[in-house]
Amino acid sequence: MRYLLLLFIVMPIVEMWLLITVGREIGAFPTIGLVLLTAAVGFSLLRQQGFATLFRARQKMDAGELPAIEMVEAIILAVCGALLMTPGFVTDVIGFAGLVPGVRRGIVSRLVTQMNVVNYSEYEVHCRDHGDCSDADSRTLEGESWREEDDNSSEK
Repeated sequence: MRYLLLLFIVMPIVEMWLLITVGREIGAFPTIGLVLLTAAVGFSLLRQQGFATLFRARQKMDAGELPAIEMVEAIILAVCGALLMTPGFVTDVIGFAGLVPGVRRGIVSRLVTQMNVVNYSEYEVHCRDHGDCSDADSRTLEGESWREEDDNSSEK
């Protein structure tokens, strides 16, 4: 929690310092144009890669598989998109890094190894296709029960 608070305090200060420094070197309007340009390019790349991720997730769902990797990638893309829409150069660098497929796959593989993903869809697809979902070790016993009255109980 304290790292998150530190991030929200330090990051804007670093971004402002960098924007002022770049603005002093190339001018205010070119700096603003550069910020808007990186946001537009980032938005375009985000849209393209977001649709590609959505398409891969749809293919996996159609095949009866759980699109866990694609879901994590979609979350990373959303975070990168938010970073790219935030004015500043540091957030743009982090956002663009997340849009690089190799970097994103590295982040996803780290996150997935820390998560426990349970996939029941393969079992369900097998049951649907083959119809045999019973365990080999289990047995079902069927029977009928009834109560017999004692001859002594009727005399009382």
